Amino acid sequence: MHKDESADEGRSLLSNRTAEVVVALLLLGVCTIVIFDSTRLGFHWREGEGPAPGYFPFYIAVVLGISSLINLLSALRGVGGGETFVAMRPFGRVLAVLIPSIVFVGLIQYIGIYLAAATFILLFMVVIGRENPLKALAIGVAVPLALFFMFEKWFLVPLPKGPVEAWLGF
Repeated sequence: MHKDESADEGRSLLSNRTAEVVVALLLLGVCTIVIFDSTRLGFHWREGEGPAPGYFPFYIAVVLGISSLINLLSALRGVGGGETFVAMRPFGRVLAVLIPSIVFVGLIQYIGIYLAAATFILLFMVVIGRENPLKALAIGVAVPLALFFMFEKWFLVPLPKGPVEAWLGF
């Protein structure tokens, strides 16, 4: 991102240095848990059997942990830390997609995946995409219907259904 473009994006919410420190610490935490559990399961090579259950997770966590430690030290030294990682407007655009997606996933258990998908597509197209509501309604009905036939009828993979699908006999 160029310096003149970042002024249009609003104030900085997070710097690169902060993001790198947070990600490195999170990965180090996950690696610590994996290494601890791998030692509980055993991470050695067993003669005549092969690797113990924790063998591959242990060594992957060690490599990832060392890499995360290097990134953490690099971030703490201040290499490239002053740049903006995310600014206010781009973060708002991310939230405009993330929050409805979380609501969509949460609704699946209550109203089923097909009705949740139809509602998500319809509202997303109208509110975020500013599309014609009739066009959004048509696509909001067509896509879940196509997915229903593809998964339920052709692939024979049942997906979560809600009370509306049960009422319609699906």
